[in-house]
Amino acid sequence: MSGGADPRLPTICLAASGGGHVRQILDLKPVWEKYPRFFVTEDTALGRSIAEEEETHFVPHFAIGQARLGRPWTMIAEAWRSVFRSWRIIARRRPDLFITTGAGSQLFVMLFARLTGAHVILIDSFARFTRPSGFARLAGWIAHVRIAQSAESAAQWRGALVFDPFRTLDGPPPEKEPLLFATVGATLPFDRLVRLVEEAHAAGEIPQRIVLQRGVGGQQPATLASVETLPFGEVRELLERADIVVCHGGTGSLITALRAHCRVIAVPRLFALGEHYDDHQAEITAAFAERGLIEVVGADEPLGPALDRARRRQPVAATTDPSALIAYLDGVAAGMIR
Repeated sequence: MSGGADPRLPTICLAASGGGHVRQILDLKPVWEKYPRFFVTEDTALGRSIAEEEETHFVPHFAIGQARLGRPWTMIAEAWRSVFRSWRIIARRRPDLFITTGAGSQLFVMLFARLTGAHVILIDSFARFTRPSGFARLAGWIAHVRIAQSAESAAQWRGALVFDPFRTLDGPPPEKEPLLFATVGATLPFDRLVRLVEEAHAAGEIPQRIVLQRGVGGQQPATLASVETLPFGEVRELLERADIVVCHGGTGSLITALRAHCRVIAVPRLFALGEHYDDHQAEITAAFAERGLIEVVGADEPLGPALDRARRRQPVAATTDPSALIAYLDGVAAGMIR
């Protein structure tokens, strides 16, 4: 910077797929809110909520797991669409700093950002406590900086920095309503979770009011009212009121519910049942259960026993505290001011 000229602030691209990946980006707001920025994500309820306030570009959802589930041509078609869409976004906006939490849909955005000169930082999913994610292993070579969520994961991801954000919260729980909120998350339908809630309700195991979000294209239960999607603001309001939350095993859903002091019951999506691309949700929920934070429903289990266990325990609140990571990223961004 010379003379009295105004400083040139770096333009930041914030790239993440749906669900917990993009929620990790939102937690970094103290960094990116000070700079020109734009989001690249998927067209989900949360993505559309972000687009109401921020410049946001959508790219198609694709993942290697689509091929594992017998849909290779879908994966290839969406990947090709992503190539062209990603290039148009990056070629037009030319970010200086690229921060991503993955996953699959962000691969080409990340690659083109690196090729056009952006400084690329890859933050692995908070879901990965014990080892780096498949996306981290696949795309890590593109990044200038790799950031892991635990020392154990970093030890298996060469050159990664460690910022462990997990924290439990103290203090008495807030007053809650007799409300059960069941949600399948923002990305995929999850009919097994919906059936478990419907069956438990039919058996008289859920006396409280139920709000059920079944996902786009999800099966409408015969005996319960439900909605496909909910705006993220409405989800947060429900979590503040709900005593019990039944959700899939995505990190974003789990952490958001735990922050709100809910009793959390997780039903992880399983690869063997064709519900997800791998079994990372089973790994996530097992890690959370080991810390005494949630109850987990197995593949062949009904919901009732987990409801009984959840009601007998005090809710445990937890969150992610990214303050150390924010301080690091703040320094990187500030160093790019010219």
